[in-house]
Amino acid sequence: MRTLVIVPTFNEAPNILHTLDEISMYLPSSDVLVVDDGSPDGTGALVAGRALDDPRVSLLEREQKNGLGAAYRAGFDYARAHGYEVVIEMDADGSHPAERLPALVEALAAADVAVGSRWIHGGSVAGWALHRRALSRTASSYVRLMLGIPVHDATSGFRAFRAEALEVIDASSTTSNGYCFQIETLHRAERCGLTVTEVPIAFAERAHGHSKMTGGIIAEALTRVIRWRRHPYSPSTPATAPAAVAPAPVAAV
Repeated sequence: MRTLVIVPTFNEAPNILHTLDEISMYLPSSDVLVVDDGSPDGTGALVAGRALDDPRVSLLEREQKNGLGAAYRAGFDYARAHGYEVVIEMDADGSHPAERLPALVEALAAADVAVGSRWIHGGSVAGWALHRRALSRTASSYVRLMLGIPVHDATSGFRAFRAEALEVIDASSTTSNGYCFQIETLHRAERCGLTVTEVPIAFAERAHGHSKMTGGIIAEALTRVIRWRRHPYSPSTPATAPAAVAPAPVAAV
């Protein structure tokens, strides 16, 4: 299946070329779209240089930082316009293990969405203090409780979609811009009756640069989850899973 890996960037110059190398090593048949939000550190220029030598790499430059959700929506539109069948989300900072890319793609044989999970059996996190682990696990538990999403790592940004699933959830009409975007797409998938599975990953703290997490991003997630609990997403027309496959169970902790 034609596969596109979308990598959003803002000031990831120390990391981006290594990430592109890793994707090429572990998923050599895929194409990569880097969506750069006008990084002042020259990230876009590095990707443009790589694209000259590697036709599988493309750069979508935006003038300013507009948020993670906006970057992925732009990437999804690109994937649709170019006829990709599988679309993968992946961070540029090295925290997402590229060696698990094949496992995400393989999981789509029995699911519509595959989430790289830190919090199921076989998953792990390296380099995080105890309070960060607790915050992440609590956030996912909060989402499961409030929205009924049977996923143990609802905020994971390492995931793969069938292209048909993105159409069913109307991903381009999502409105979240921070990490809440990841929750919003899962909420829509659950409401549309799509099959979501989790694949264990070993998550590592970034080696260079700084986390993009802010208090505003956390506040957005809290308030939007409450809103979706009160007013759940409702597809404009009845939707069923696009793939005629047996439901894939979500792995238990």
